[in-house]
Formats: sequence, C-alpha cells, structure tokens
Amino acid sequence: MSTEATNPAITLYRLQACPYCERVVRKLQEYDLPYQSRFIEPMHSDRNVVKRISGKRTVPAIVDGNTGVTMSESANIVQYLENTYGGAE
Repeated sequence: MSTEATNPAITLYRLQACPYCERVVRKLQEYDLPYQSRFIEPMHSDRNVVKRISGKRTVPAIVDGNTGVTMSESANIVQYLENTYGGAE
C-alpha cells in the first residue's frame, strides 16, 4: 500500500492532483498492493518517460513487473487490477 516498499513490482506514473491517477491509487490501496509512484511532467509534450513505457503521453500509466503488463487509461488500469488482484467472484 505504501510507496515506501522496497522495489515494488508495480510502478505508477502519475501527476499531482490528477483525479484519474487518484482513482488508480485508491484501487492499489484497496488491494494492499505495494507500488512506486513516479510523478511526471505536467506539460503533456514533456512526458517522454511515459511515452517510452506506454507509447502514449497520458497518465495514469502503470508497469506491473509481476505480470509484464504496461498500460494507460485509468478505467483500463482499474479493470486490470480488479481482474488480476481482486480475487472477487
């Protein structure tokens, strides 16, 4: 749940005060998944780090080292987390 975990498998690329990013953070916390936050440039054209990992400059984006999945778009990420870590019937 904390960003203090030692080398967590999940990295979340996000912006400060981004409601879409916070939606993903809430889901990560709900499932008690350790993750690392990487805050990126607010200027869309400067988001080269995110473009390199996901192919887009949009946030949020995650890289899940547990499964090898990289994705963006909060709705897709939340669905992925539910399907992968939720364990709900």
